[in-house]
Amino acid sequence: MFCEKAVELIRELHRMADGQLPAFNEDGIRQVMQEMKALYEQNQGDVNEAKSDGRNDLIPSIKFRHCCLLRNQRCVAAYLYDRLLRIRALRWEYGSVLPPNIRFHMCAEEVRCLKDHGEFEIDDGTVILLKKNSQHFLPRWKCEQLIRQGVLEHVMS
Repeated sequence: MFCEKAVELIRELHRMADGQLPAFNEDGIRQVMQEMKALYEQNQGDVNEAKSDGRNDLIPSIKFRHCCLLRNQRCVAAYLYDRLLRIRALRWEYGSVLPPNIRFHMCAEEVRCLKDHGEFEIDDGTVILLKKNSQHFLPRWKCEQLIRQGVLEHVMS
């Protein structure tokens, strides 16, 4: 119901031992964001009704939903920050090239090549051939400049 998905994200991290990186729970983050959007829209409607009709009986539910929004926000921030700390510790341990079993758990996004660009080398030395209409799973930060240049686009699933 309220904030359950956000709390589950935190529980998921606590179940993992230190030094381990769980797979990025994109679905869980998406569900929390959808819940936050629904709570915000409900609040916005009730606030407008309370202002226009002077309905003070709506204020407790508005405050409750607002507290749920803040809790979801804190949980998502804690989830992302904990992952950041784990990734930072792994980088100190393994250096700039993470082992494949750890890289597998990092969030990669699908991008589509909009025009022929040729070879693109990633930090770890992997070379990818960017041909028109080809799709690749890459971390967004590695290809962000090409997205801005119009060579790649983020594929929304």
